[in-house]
Amino acid sequence: QVRLVESGGGLVQPGGSLRLSCAASGSFFSINAMSWYRRAPGKEREAVAVITTIGITSYVDSVKGRFTISRDDAKSTVYLQMNSLEPEDTAVYYCNMDVRSSRSLSQTYWGQGTQVTVSS
Repeated sequence: QVRLVESGGGLVQPGGSLRLSCAASGSFFSINAMSWYRRAPGKEREAVAVITTIGITSYVDSVKGRFTISRDDAKSTVYLQMNSLEPEDTAVYYCNMDVRSSRSLSQTYWGQGTQVTVSS
């Protein structure tokens, strides 16, 4: 069984920074794409950032230039560095990984979510 554990959320003032981490544990072959999603109050979940196995990244327009996604495959971990945070970034953030159990089989896993609150 694969488990994703997130950390790094909290309360920060506008303009501040936070770094989220998400580590995968359990038995698996490798990890394909790693992503971060968020769900703001009263809104649907949206994809924030994704990173492929070769390091290609993509971001939702609202965070471009402020957020950076990265991965450390040796630690089975994905990070989200969030700078210049705005109140609109307030949400529960979830990590998502496409985990390979073998060369031909993969399954998507989700973290438990971590709250990010941007407020003065």
